[in-house]
Amino acid sequence: MTPRRGAGHTAEDWQPVCRLEDLAVDRGATALVHGQSVALFRTADDRVYALGNHDPFAKASVIARGIVGQRDGVPFVASAAHRHGFDLRTGRCLEDDHVSVPAYEVRIVAGVVQVGRRRTVS
Repeated sequence: MTPRRGAGHTAEDWQPVCRLEDLAVDRGATALVHGQSVALFRTADDRVYALGNHDPFAKASVIARGIVGQRDGVPFVASAAHRHGFDLRTGRCLEDDHVSVPAYEVRIVAGVVQVGRRRTVS
């Protein structure tokens, strides 16, 4: 069942991926979520972000191998291939406003990381 636009999340929207404790801090991990390769990142404050793993510059699935950091208060990952930074919250490229990777909703329920639908870009 596909929810109507604007409808709330359904149970099928959320895919359990791993336990929070299984994700290393400031390191990427990959998972297949709703048929898409997703890069997961856990930051030091136990926030978890999910981005599409495909680097549009390198045209390769390398985002999860990137370096996690902060730039002007923005949590980001620098791609392992060309070092472009992507905002972990939105997927937007920090060097080129016209480029982004998908960002996904994430929640943690009873210690389990669940990835939901792709976030809409505003």
